[in-house]
Amino acid sequence: MGPTDEAKIHSGAGLIEARLILMGEEAPEYLLNSLDGNLPVACDSESKDYQTSTVVDDKTYVVEGSEDGDESCINVKIFDNLTRSWLIPTVLGIKPVQLKGHSTLLLSNGRILIVKRDCPLDDCIWFLEVDTPFVKDQKKILGTEVVAWSKGVIGSAPKPIVISGPSGVGKGTLINKLMKEFPSKYGFSVSHTTRAPREKELDGVHYHFTERSLMEKDIRDGKFLEFASVHGNLYGTSIEAVEAVTDSGKRCILDIDVQGARSVRASSLDAIFIFICPPSFEELEERLRARGTETEEQVQKRLRNARAELDEGRSPGLFDHILVNDDLETCYENLKKLLASDENADTLYQPTTKNLKVDVSRMESRADQKILLHSGTDGTGVKVPSLLVLDISSLKGGAPGRTRGLNAYTIESIRDGVNGIKQL
Repeated sequence: MGPTDEAKIHSGAGLIEARLILMGEEAPEYLLNSLDGNLPVACDSESKDYQTSTVVDDKTYVVEGSEDGDESCINVKIFDNLTRSWLIPTVLGIKPVQLKGHSTLLLSNGRILIVKRDCPLDDCIWFLEVDTPFVKDQKKILGTEVVAWSKGVIGSAPKPIVISGPSGVGKGTLINKLMKEFPSKYGFSVSHTTRAPREKELDGVHYHFTERSLMEKDIRDGKFLEFASVHGNLYGTSIEAVEAVTDSGKRCILDIDVQGARSVRASSLDAIFIFICPPSFEELEERLRARGTETEEQVQKRLRNARAELDEGRSPGLFDHILVNDDLETCYENLKKLLASDENADTLYQPTTKNLKVDVSRMESRADQKILLHSGTDGTGVKVPSLLVLDISSLKGGAPGRTRGLNAYTIESIRDGVNGIKQL
């Protein structure tokens, strides 16, 4: 479609005509005045381009899809309604792959709901964050306009576990016992590093081995929860690595230092933070020296770091729980009780939605943070008359990771209300 080709904008009020705009040119007055933030836009049948426009305060966010070979991806641009000029944002997070168009709806929490058309439910719900705390922080850091993608996930999952503590406190032993007793329940995220693989180390198993320039870019784009430079090489935990463990049905464990825990706490990851401390500093020193594997200089360095970590570990608001490891078995039992209590409060819920396809023609914002999607298909993709309700009242997480906590159910008609609910 060329810059003067017409596109058809569908809304509940009927059909109006609009024109696509070239970057750098002023948007037509009638197009800007007509946008209410809730208009799903689809181009005419002769075009393979799709575009939606959502007004947020003094800016219009244009989300467009265009085919590129066998895949089509979604791009974002911003029109400043005050300066009448286009802005090119830095786009963070993993972008969705568009199939046959999309619809948009402005939410009240700095997010735009994006629903892809004619695709499985477990891949059709996305969020474009335009004014969330994460986006605001990235704007300050990067000095540019920023938007961030986050995939919506039906259901919830137990929170990842961040375990920190000074060297020699026994946190590694506790984690190993947990992994050995519950191998199908807990999993480790695979860290990234810029160093070369050592003998018998496998990419994606021991580490994600990557180039420094790529990792530095991902760090700038906010894709890492925490990172550090060790002996000239970068090490870090990416958000995607943690999300991958959760997607597999396991609860992710992160074994990181206090500074790393502070970075994770400042991120959008909804996690539980546990600090393991010794009964006394003297006991910790005795354990470190009992190893007999380090020089006196190395022991002194670990002790200095341990004292600093113990002070930070007691900082208000950083850790949710503090466990004293004065007896390994007792501490391990306390750790299991703590995790079991947390799991009961946030039960894993992962409905089977892979075979359910949706083809949204219109969205409506209802009361109690519910979105009504005018759509309906059965498991084979054959359309049937039904409505899909999307409950966004319990969202957790966000860009640049997943947004979890969505709930979805179908009703036969608006009149049916709760009597017509079919939980997915």
